[in-house]
Amino acid sequence: RDSSNESGAADTVSLSVSVSELEDPTDTKGKKKRGRPANKKPRKSPAEKATGGAKGRKANGVPQTNGEGGDPVTLFEVVRMGKSAMQSVVDDWIESYKQDRDIALLDLINFFIQCSGCKGTVRIEMFRNMQNAEIIRKMTEEFDEDSGDYPLTMPGPLWKKFRYNFCEFICVLIRQCQYSIIYDEYLMDTVISLLTGLSDSQVRAFRHTSTLAAMKLMTALVNVALNLSIHQDNTQRQYEAERNKMAGKRANEKLELLLQKRKELQENQDEIENMMNSIFKGIFVHRYRDAIAEIRAICIEEIGVWMKMYSDAFLNDSYLKYVGWTLHDRQGEVRLKCLKALQNLYTNRELFPKLELFTNRFKDRIVSMTLDKEYDVAVEAIRLITLILQGSEDALSNEDCENVYHLVYSAHRPVAVAAGEFLHRKLFSRHDPQAEEELAKRRGRSSPNGNLLRMLVLFFLESELHEHAAYLVDSLWESSQELLKDWECMTELLLEEPVQGEEVLSDRQESSLIEVMVCTIRQAAEAHPPVGRGTGKRVLTAKERKTQIDDKNKLTEHFIMALPMLLSKYQADSEKVANLLQIPMFFDLDVYSAGRMEKHLDALLKQIRLVVEKHIETDVLEACSKTYSILCSEEYTIMNRVDIARSQLIDEITDRFTHSVEDLLQEAEEADDDDIYNVLSTLKRLTAFHNAHDLTRWDLFGSCYRLLKAGIEQGAMPEQIAVQALQCSHYSILWQLVKITEGTPSKEDLVALRRVVKSFLAVCQQCLSNVNTPVKEQAFMLLCDLLMVFSHQLVSGGREGLEALVFNPDSTLQNELLTFILDHYYNDYGDIIKETLSKTRQSDKILCAKTLILSLQQLFNELHQDQGPTLDRTSHTRQRHQGVGRQTHTPTHLHLDQIKTREAVATLDGIEFAFKYQNPHVPALCKFMSESMSERREDVWLPLISYRNSLLTGGEDGDRMSVTSGASSKTSSIRSKKGRTPIHKSKRIEGGSVSHTETYTEEESSVEASWLRGNDSLQTPGALTTPQLTSTVLRENPRQAADTHLPDHDSEPGSENDYVHNRGLMEDDAEPIFEDVMMSSRGQLEDMNEEFEDTMVIDLPPSRNRRERAELRPDFFDSAAMIEDESVSRTHTQPCSGKPV
Repeated sequence: RDSSNESGAADTVSLSVSVSELEDPTDTKGKKKRGRPANKKPRKSPAEKATGGAKGRKANGVPQTNGEGGDPVTLFEVVRMGKSAMQSVVDDWIESYKQDRDIALLDLINFFIQCSGCKGTVRIEMFRNMQNAEIIRKMTEEFDEDSGDYPLTMPGPLWKKFRYNFCEFICVLIRQCQYSIIYDEYLMDTVISLLTGLSDSQVRAFRHTSTLAAMKLMTALVNVALNLSIHQDNTQRQYEAERNKMAGKRANEKLELLLQKRKELQENQDEIENMMNSIFKGIFVHRYRDAIAEIRAICIEEIGVWMKMYSDAFLNDSYLKYVGWTLHDRQGEVRLKCLKALQNLYTNRELFPKLELFTNRFKDRIVSMTLDKEYDVAVEAIRLITLILQGSEDALSNEDCENVYHLVYSAHRPVAVAAGEFLHRKLFSRHDPQAEEELAKRRGRSSPNGNLLRMLVLFFLESELHEHAAYLVDSLWESSQELLKDWECMTELLLEEPVQGEEVLSDRQESSLIEVMVCTIRQAAEAHPPVGRGTGKRVLTAKERKTQIDDKNKLTEHFIMALPMLLSKYQADSEKVANLLQIPMFFDLDVYSAGRMEKHLDALLKQIRLVVEKHIETDVLEACSKTYSILCSEEYTIMNRVDIARSQLIDEITDRFTHSVEDLLQEAEEADDDDIYNVLSTLKRLTAFHNAHDLTRWDLFGSCYRLLKAGIEQGAMPEQIAVQALQCSHYSILWQLVKITEGTPSKEDLVALRRVVKSFLAVCQQCLSNVNTPVKEQAFMLLCDLLMVFSHQLVSGGREGLEALVFNPDSTLQNELLTFILDHYYNDYGDIIKETLSKTRQSDKILCAKTLILSLQQLFNELHQDQGPTLDRTSHTRQRHQGVGRQTHTPTHLHLDQIKTREAVATLDGIEFAFKYQNPHVPALCKFMSESMSERREDVWLPLISYRNSLLTGGEDGDRMSVTSGASSKTSSIRSKKGRTPIHKSKRIEGGSVSHTETYTEEESSVEASWLRGNDSLQTPGALTTPQLTSTVLRENPRQAADTHLPDHDSEPGSENDYVHNRGLMEDDAEPIFEDVMMSSRGQLEDMNEEFEDTMVIDLPPSRNRRERAELRPDFFDSAAMIEDESVSRTHTQPCSGKPV
């Protein structure tokens, strides 16, 4: 065990721990025999069982493989295959440990090494004669440098199962060893020391695997500690009960046994505390801020498990602060783990008192994460806010709630649904259902949801997003279905007069309630989210399908009777009527005939007729037309009844239209407003119906054509009549084409249609020169549509007989169309090109990059031809072209992912060309550039310096690790300002919803300086000098450490020094998560001794009957607590070995 743990034992506050109820109560004298081999014949090891004895023999303590495809031989292979029960595997290893603990421990060491993907094997002589540092250095050399994959990152189901088996093995191992072996001061010391050394390695595979193992090991130890605590409390109660007996009935021997057992449990507890302290201080406090996001996520996930599993010991400010700090992590997966860890805590309402201070401190950050750029993080943040609301409504201010409310309108459905759950909990859940039901009965209402529906309407109005009612309903659908499907209550509020004690709904509230009601009907009938939410219709489950059918029947039966009454009440209001007329499209129309409800159908048709006669608004007329179209479907028996009503209506409207046209044409310039209104109103109705119904038998084209010709000849036709006439004529032509294509047309039919189309195209072409813009635009759109419909594609698919209907525009018409585009749509042309580029980029990034390069080349060639060989760099054209080149050159223009689209970036930047074709001038050019940079240190070289520095550093998940400087762990390519020595310059970086701080030191300039001195000064990084990992590391001089931590008066405000020395620990939102947090073991142990003596000691709570052992601990969320934590800038790392990081 580390000397830091041994020497610091006096500083560790001893507290009582816990133990399993399953612990063998008779094993009270086993401590004297810890670590000694048992004098009995061992059972076969897992390898021997699998291979049949001789096949599992070991040479020099190293398990021998059994060849490809053979049975698993090593412990790693057994766990990887997962064919044996994990408890059986562990039991066999324990037996081998009791027989020869060195050999068994060597198996376990090699297990961790091989789980890291290392091909090397630790031999028995290495284990006995070499230090951990030497062993790890030796194993580092055995890595396959051609591949960065290792078991924890390999794809496929086998390796996913391996991760589970790996974690299970560690948990089962501790569980099976918890009664004696883990206290032998050999097994756990060796394993923890090994994992601490591996977790400090520059090799990512070692660091990742060992951190996962250590965190799972810690979780298993926490479970042991909890069990010890329970068992210790039970023993104490038994002791107190026995001691309180009368003297004659008291069993002194039993008291002595209980005292002895309590003493042993306390000793075991102390040892578990030391083990957990070693892991927490030696691994967690450094790896929770590792450069690799997945490693950080592992740490945060497990500390959440500890706090939930053993809240008495871990659910306090000392540990919660790590989760709070990491809420600011730059990687979404880490922030996600933080939120899920907190959700597990806030789910238990008994823990709320312990979380109160944390909630107050980090609530603002959690609320801000509801807008996280990662949707998964935003969803979990909203769910966490909902849990906080459930635990304490006072914890959230009105402003906090409002920040979540508006997310119900988010286009991302999971975010909206989570926000809907929050909104339901806050506003739409009935706090006292029985009282509200009694109140509703007293008021004569059948449903108690009236007040909630009023509140929903008010929320909808206050949000001022009235076109998004469908989004609001969809957001609340999963949490508030009972309220949203209460259509009886909605119609009661709309139809009945308010009773005493109820407020009258205003006109806006009625409109909003109708809009929401229609959206709920659509959601219930279609059973899928509205347009814009979701990636298409998914297949419904049997349960969902049954619910959909039941809901459709329920709403049909209700609104078949209620809809005519609603239309009758609101028939004068165009907005309300247009919404109400959408309801029939969601009916199960068979109910009309099956339920003998034809009288309600007649009532509906009567109301629709009245609406058509009263309104000329386009949306109302189109809603009526669509309703007739749905009711006239041939699959329903009500079709004949509806068709008769529709024909009667069209006959009357057509007759009025014909007479009105005659009057208007006769009056000509003397026509008054009534004549114009009569034509326009009837024409609007007919156009709306002609869109969805075949009205060719009424021959509307003739009257419309006459109107258009009269307008062209006289030039005085009102623009609205011209627009409607063009549209109605267009519909008439399309319906005629439908009849011809569906049947066997005669030659006369084709000739007649061609004559109609030709005459209409001529009219549209003449309308392009109309003085009224709406008429010109309508004519242009219809020309384009008809030229597409009657193009060469008309004869495809075996329709050669329609050749006579094909029209090709002549050059005059083409020029007129082009002129119209240039005059009317040129300003929108850039948006069209942007959309085209976006689609091209999504389709093929490489081709998009090449297309941009080709376009720039053509642009440059044109400029070269215009200006000759000598280009005027000051000309406006040259500067404009240069700006275009810059915009298309930037990778952000392509939204290029740095990892997935390297080939596209290479194509765009010309890097591929530079490497594919050797150029003898490249070395000379590089030398010239280096000399120029060294002579002229100006900001003009900053982009090149940054680019060169980026080539020197590797990266993972946006976190970079230095591979060049042996003195600095930071890899920033930011150049210090000239003439100033950088000390601790902090720079705030805002990325999405995450902020972090980067610290730059003097050593960072060494990388830059090496470039400025030329390429010859660069050196390949040397081999890694692995830091010592044992307990013999000396602590740094306290005086020197004190000097190191003195605040720098020259440091900038907001810098790390200012953060540590001039502010309380919890005054700032984020504990800095640096770009590179790799640390040597020396630095780790120094930090453990110097910084964490007061804050990082795992201090398990006392048993219930020994509260005198408890001590007050500082409030680490107190802004007055001036604690120098790990937020202090770290010491430098050792140079990297060049292995995968």
